[in-house]
Amino acid sequence: MPVITAHRPELRRNDYSLGEEQADVQAAFAELFARECPSSRVREAEPLGHDEGLWRSLVRTGAATMGLPEVLGGGGASPLDLALVAEAAGRHVAPVPLIEASVALRLLAEAAPDLARRWIGGALEDGRFPTLALHPVAPDGTRQLVPAGAVTGAVIALTGDELALYEGEPAPSVANQGRAPVAWWRPPSGGRTVLAEGDRARALYATAVREWKLLTAAALSGIGEGALALGLDFVKDRTAFDTPIGAFQAISHALADAHTGVVGARNLARKAAWFAGSEPDARPELVPMAFAYAAQAATKAVTVATHVQGGFGFTVESDVQLYFRRAKGWSVLAGDPRAELSAIGDLLADRVKG
Repeated sequence: MPVITAHRPELRRNDYSLGEEQADVQAAFAELFARECPSSRVREAEPLGHDEGLWRSLVRTGAATMGLPEVLGGGGASPLDLALVAEAAGRHVAPVPLIEASVALRLLAEAAPDLARRWIGGALEDGRFPTLALHPVAPDGTRQLVPAGAVTGAVIALTGDELALYEGEPAPSVANQGRAPVAWWRPPSGGRTVLAEGDRARALYATAVREWKLLTAAALSGIGEGALALGLDFVKDRTAFDTPIGAFQAISHALADAHTGVVGARNLARKAAWFAGSEPDARPELVPMAFAYAAQAATKAVTVATHVQGGFGFTVESDVQLYFRRAKGWSVLAGDPRAELSAIGDLLADRVKG
């Protein structure tokens, strides 16, 4: 595993090729997840959807902290580097809350570096990590579903004008189609540390939620790619009338169409990541675009991959159902992805006004 260090961004505005260092990041994590996360391990992690051993392995490689500043012991990796890792995790539907922990730690490092050092210094190795509440806390304290809330040691949330870290024990996991360790959460009465207030609190929180959506978009593109690979392998081997069924246009065209969507989603997520790291104020609409489109493309890809396997694809013995359920589940953790259309419209209108 190469050491992840800060470097100049090499993915340009209209060029989706990767630089040498980013290609190394992509290859390293593709190999790691292929080796450490076969489908059998994904199945063993159900129904909670969390593999503690895999999580500890990732912590040892520095994957959980690679996006943190080097002064805090991180790798100084760019948003694009993190998106490439998220792609690899999605490609193997890895049962670890890598995105949630990475985003929450980056937020903690920006808001309270000394507190972040404490988490980095030992809590991660002990299997504890912070996660992010994707919606501000309601005035009446109404509960919300929190990603990784069933396995986390703390939740960062925006409560009124305050960004706070709430420490406590994990809540019971909520049964869900995506086999994600989500849990109902509401702010506890104690164990609260205020990280920021006012405009700074709101800005830090908004940035973290955007980053979660960006990395989840990358992971969803990976899910779509992984599902289509399973479908392609199946249609190459399955025959009808002494011919591989992949030769039939009804199947090959559907796979090609879904693949086009997944590649587009991957490129859009990478473009959004490049702007997030290089020109964060230039194209803010790219993140909701990437998230909404990745959810759509991944859902179509897993549906096609399931259908081309015929009756087998709808059984629990087929690995494609792992991808189908996660594409459906992961894409709605923050709510209906179609709601992003309003955000896109508002951001584009602001650009025109500006």
